[in-house]
Order: sequence, then structure tokens, then C-alpha cells
Amino acid sequence: MALKSMTGFGEGAASAEGIRVAVELSSVNRKQLDIHVSLPRNLVTLDAQVQQLIRSEFTRGRVSGIVRVDATKGFAGSVKVDEKLAAQYVEGIRKTARKLKLADDLGAESIARLPGVVNIDQDNLDADHVSAVLEPAMTAALRGLAKMRAAEGKVLATDLRERLGLLENAAKAIGKLASGVLSGYREKLLIRLKEAGLDNLAGDERIVKEIALFADRCDISEELVRMKSHLAQARGLLRSSEPAGRTLDFLCQEMFREINTVGSKANEVEITRHVVAFKTELERIREQVQNIE
Repeated sequence: MALKSMTGFGEGAASAEGIRVAVELSSVNRKQLDIHVSLPRNLVTLDAQVQQLIRSEFTRGRVSGIVRVDATKGFAGSVKVDEKLAAQYVEGIRKTARKLKLADDLGAESIARLPGVVNIDQDNLDADHVSAVLEPAMTAALRGLAKMRAAEGKVLATDLRERLGLLENAAKAIGKLASGVLSGYREKLLIRLKEAGLDNLAGDERIVKEIALFADRCDISEELVRMKSHLAQARGLLRSSEPAGRTLDFLCQEMFREINTVGSKANEVEITRHVVAFKTELERIREQVQNIE
């Protein structure tokens, strides 16, 4: 399964017994699951239902949205007509009609369909009645949101696989170069002794000790082993059906720590070049991981 992004949008609607419930949801990246959905003021008791439905689908991200309740044919409650808004609509439409030389055929039915003119009397809405219609509307919106998050997650997974490949290549190159650092240092040291006319000290205990100390200081084999493990784990998480964002972020932090150690131990220009390239690509991966659930 592909990773899931934390960015997306979904909408859904359902109608029954004279009311229509419309839901719009959007989400962006956030470390925790943060839910902010606006409900009609007298239906705030349904917030627990909204929270439960969202939490059953997502574990991370800031989910924002709005729930609207409108009257449909057969509504048994009372409605309110915004006469001031209707008059503004009529004035604006007729002014435009005259300017464009169009027929003035506005009727009461047309005006009633305009947004905000006819509204349900929210104070008389029954929360239990709305709850039954809210659930399928929320389910449809969540399905759309999840679909978009999954689609973007798939794109992110493809990008991350390519970038992990670049890190793996850089780590292999560093490993190959590291194997020649000690012999190169020993060779340079012997050349300097020879140039100084001290060939006879080549086997001196102090020289041997210096080479041994250098070998210990520049040994990056442990860091490279851990790096290889982190990269393998990251690849495995790209195939996971479980939320992987937090774990991937942790692995990025660990890889930064390992590559920084490699950089501080490296005593070779080419290794330093690969370390810089590794860190640059790892930073790009870390930025992408911030969008993964």
C-alpha cells in the first residue's frame, strides 16, 4: 500500500425527511490529529459524532471543515427568509439585466434558490434527526478526503524511493572510499618520513601507534552499518499499510546524526563531497516526510 499524505479535500451530502446536510473537509500536515469542524450553533452536541468519525479514519493532520444544514421539499420545521439579502440580489440582478438588455423574469422561486435567502430556523432543528443525515454526509466527505490523501501519498512514496536510492548510492561510495583512507594515510606518512631522511623510523613503535590511532579515529564502519539499516527500514515503511510519518521522521533524524559523525571523522576530500550530497538529499526527504501521515 502507498503512503498517505496529510493534504487533501473531500465533500459529501445527504438528504432525508426535509433536510439536506452538506459537509466540506480539508486537511494539511500537523504532527498530531487536530480537528476543527464548524457546526450550526444549536447542533454543537453533534461535535462528538464528527470527531469520532474523523478519528476513525485519520491519525495525523489538521482537519478543518464546515457542516451546513438546509431545508428541502417536505421540511416540517420553520424557515427564515432574509428579505434584506433577497432585495440586494434583486437589485443587483435587475441592474445587470438592464445593462445587458436581458429580460426581467425574476420570480419568487428563483429568488428563493439564491444562497442564504431561505434558511432553516436552526433553533428548532432536532439534533437526533440531523445526526442520522449527518453520518452518511460525513462518510462521503471522509471518503473523498482519504482518496485524495492516498493519491498524493502515492506520489510522495515514488519520490521518496528515488531519493532513498540516491542516499544508498552515496553511502556505498563513502564505504568504498573509506576502505582506502588508512592505507593512503600510511603511505603519505612514510613518504614524509622518507623526505625528512627518517626512513629508518618506518617500523618504529611510535609510528605504528600513530597509524593505529588514526585508524581508530577515522573508522566509520559502525556508522555505515547503522546507515544501511536505517535506509532499509525506510524502504520497508514505504510499503507499510500503517501510518509511517513519525517513524520516517525519526529515521531521518538518526541518519542525520550518523552522516554528521561520518563527516567529522572523514579525512578525505571525496568522502566529504559525498557527505554533503547525502545531507542535501536527506534534507529534501525530511521535508517530504513532514507531509506523510
